Amino acid sequence: MIRLLAKALLLPLGFATTYCLAALIGAVIPAGPTTSANVDRHHEVLLVAGPIHYDFLLPLNKTTRARFQFLEPSGLPVTHPDAQWLVIGWGARAFYTTNDYSELTASTVLKGVFGDRSVLRVDVLGALPNLPDLPVLRFDEAELGAFLTALTQSFEQSSGPTLQSLDHPGFTASDRFFAAKGSFHLLRTCNTWVSRMIQASRQRFGYWTPLPVSVRISHWLYATS
Repeated sequence: MIRLLAKALLLPLGFATTYCLAALIGAVIPAGPTTSANVDRHHEVLLVAGPIHYDFLLPLNKTTRARFQFLEPSGLPVTHPDAQWLVIGWGARAFYTTNDYSELTASTVLKGVFGDRSVLRVDVLGALPNLPDLPVLRFDEAELGAFLTALTQSFEQSSGPTLQSLDHPGFTASDRFFAAKGSFHLLRTCNTWVSRMIQASRQRFGYWTPLPVSVRISHWLYATS
């Protein structure tokens, strides 16, 4: 009996260890073409770390305002002159929309592990005078265009004339949740979405980055040159 209990306890530990090891290996394996150093990459996008995943932080300029203007009808003031930054991240619907992790239920966690619908969370921020030292992604014109296209194509298309946000409270007074394409599960996490978006720009990044540390390692290896 004791031996069976010990095995039962070791199985989850062994799986977690294997998963974390694979997450480190996946971050090191490159995906995408070799990034040329002789390119004028003057467009910058920042990575913002949350408790368990990364968001993109995009400066709102003429290009990004035009690309994300379709969010205006949902109440996001993308084109407002005081709007300076756009925050966007992807995740499991049940898990990501839970503001307080202490309120997570077993069913919510299981959905995140085995499969759940996905959502995008978008927020618009004003000036950030004390912007911390955040990881930077640099793009040239073509790379930025491909990156923004990948972001906008992550939204699930609405059946109506305008894209509507989900009827669910956000984390702030200004953010919104939107239905997204693709399902979320243990092998396809919010952090693998980050790497897919970067790879869509034709830049090299880690092949599989399911954990925040995977994103950090990939950024250090492939996006800091």
